[in-house]
Amino acid sequence: MHTGEFKRSGQKQKLFIFYIEPKPTIMKRYIVGSVIGAIIIFGWQGLSWMVVGVHDGGMKYHPAQKEIMNVLSANTTEEGLYMLPNAATKDEHEAVMKEMEGKPWASIIYHKSFKPDMTMLMIRAFLVDIFLVMSLIYVLTRGGMPVARRVFSGSVALGLAFFLWGPYMGHIWFDLPWHMIKGDLIDSLVAWSLCGVWLGWWLNRK
Repeated sequence: MHTGEFKRSGQKQKLFIFYIEPKPTIMKRYIVGSVIGAIIIFGWQGLSWMVVGVHDGGMKYHPAQKEIMNVLSANTTEEGLYMLPNAATKDEHEAVMKEMEGKPWASIIYHKSFKPDMTMLMIRAFLVDIFLVMSLIYVLTRGGMPVARRVFSGSVALGLAFFLWGPYMGHIWFDLPWHMIKGDLIDSLVAWSLCGVWLGWWLNRK
């Protein structure tokens, strides 16, 4: 919005001129903001795992891993998540739960073969990041363009919500160990904070 002054009947009057941003310009802000925001989040994920070492303690080493894998491979034909011990049917589940009270248990994700090619995984992850940032922009701008600090706060809140609804819920219900999800908390806060700084500047850029 721009203001100006003009004289009428010997008095100064203010003239208000409202400027509505054209739709192509708005779409450019959304698209560029989403892509760069996704690059920031994806970039932090890469640094977090491969350079900074945030997740170094996320998965522990077992000295008997060869023996365990041999047993799993010999007795498991279907990929998936397994809880040990568990019941073969739903009717037996309650009895198994009572029997295993106070005893050791394990959850295992079994795959028949390891595939080192990460190209498609990276593409899928980046597309998800674009979708999430675009969704954040859409929600934040429904009532008009928010100031930078509100964009930052909204972005951090979204990152924290992802952690609480995902890894932390797993910690609550399935006892996912803290050493496993601690890196996810750091990633959620750092990545979405950086994204919030970027979006706060970009969306309010004149």
